[in-house]
Amino acid sequence: MEKGMSSGMHFMLGNHTCVEGAIAAGCRFFAGYPITPASEIAERMARRMPETDGIFIQMEDEIASICAVTGASWAGLKAMTATSGPGFSLMQEGIGFAVATETPCVIINVQRIGPSTGSIFGQQGDVMQARWGTHGNCHEIIALAPSSVQEMFDLTIDAFNLSEKYRVPVILLAEASVGHLRESLIIPEPEQIKIVNRKKPSVPPEKFVLWEAEENDSPPMVAFGDGYRVYYTAHLHTEKGYPVLSLPKYPLAEKVLKRLSSKIKLNINKITKFETRYLDDAKIIVVSYGSSARAALRAVFEARKAGIKAGYLRLITVWPFHDQKIKELCASANTIIVAEVNNGQIVHEIQRSIDDREKVVPLLKLADTHTPGEILTKIEEAT
Repeated sequence: MEKGMSSGMHFMLGNHTCVEGAIAAGCRFFAGYPITPASEIAERMARRMPETDGIFIQMEDEIASICAVTGASWAGLKAMTATSGPGFSLMQEGIGFAVATETPCVIINVQRIGPSTGSIFGQQGDVMQARWGTHGNCHEIIALAPSSVQEMFDLTIDAFNLSEKYRVPVILLAEASVGHLRESLIIPEPEQIKIVNRKKPSVPPEKFVLWEAEENDSPPMVAFGDGYRVYYTAHLHTEKGYPVLSLPKYPLAEKVLKRLSSKIKLNINKITKFETRYLDDAKIIVVSYGSSARAALRAVFEARKAGIKAGYLRLITVWPFHDQKIKELCASANTIIVAEVNNGQIVHEIQRSIDDREKVVPLLKLADTHTPGEILTKIEEAT
């Protein structure tokens, strides 16, 4: 059967390269429900999963989709779903369930304008929902923001690798403008692609403790049928997996609960990625992510040509948010312009990270993406 696409240069749709990145990472299960502007992912998965000995299921809705993905992961498969804003809202309880059960899986959210049904135009409106959508406030999440067709491939692989390593749902916060973009994609040779697989137990079944791990790590994961005792529960539970339904037993579960956050927080330097240009002498820094970053980079180039000391900071990893690193990178700037396509979400995180929040200037749009001219004008106003 055909596996991954051949290495070399291709000209492809962003949503399609996401599928090929998932296959390259080892994804062999997809469950989803069609929704614009993410439907091309499900359509291509419907063809590509059978070609790669994988499984494709069109579910009755997005709630069932995330639940099927969780079950497939417990059965030992790398699994993924794809949706857009309204479907992402429906998935929140299932994502929380995956967090509680430390289930590796990948959710692609090709964002569109909201609220509610909104429209098919692109937006970056689900950034805060990706972090805070599930209830409980006892965990961290990982979310990546691609800005090109190439990154729809590369960051999908990264999403699977992070998910497998930290046993957490990882969200690819794409946008309609990137998912529907066609441009060059370079697929490396298979041996050049780094692949991470979940840890398996190194002890026999009688010595295995289901949720036992160091605070900065996740426990080995066993699948149904591996021969180990498996009891996955979303209830507050002890390291052995027993539900905790009374407060006197809460201390037995507190270590497990805290680890849902600490395994991400204590590895933030390994997880987070940034792209930076001209920060050494920058007095004005443009912070952006996703599609806006493309315009921001061009605007910074034009500003530098005009003699303006502008710098460029792109968040590749949106969550976890690396406050200390952002503070260090922006330390020399007099003005920090945050370009994003929403009513202001990451701008508040930047303000929280910077000692002088008055230096932070929002540049907001509600649909599509910024133009280089719009960002350059804002840079010139700040000089």
